[in-house]
Amino acid sequence: MTGSTADDRWTLILYVDGASTSSIHAIETVRRVCDEELGGHVDLEVIDVRRQSARAARDQIVAVPTLIKRFPSPPRRIVGDLSDSSWLRLALDTGPAGISGEDRDSSE
Repeated sequence: MTGSTADDRWTLILYVDGASTSSIHAIETVRRVCDEELGGHVDLEVIDVRRQSARAARDQIVAVPTLIKRFPSPPRRIVGDLSDSSWLRLALDTGPAGISGEDRDSSE
């Protein structure tokens, strides 16, 4: 009986540059990590800096892709290549790596 409250939701903002290859990879990876690690407890907003340049300026975005974690604390900015889901999980601090069964030990 796990209930979702506003307090356990993650708030992420992903800044991208249109349909560039790095932006497409970033969107795919961030969405996959959100689905796998945060299962419905995330509000992800994707912002194209070409269409919303004032918003990008307000958030001081100087490079894309940039992922901003606003909540939960601590806030973080992850800038650059977001195509590596393992690195992204580590950067977001979503939990220990290797949960998917990589650390099996059949000797015990």
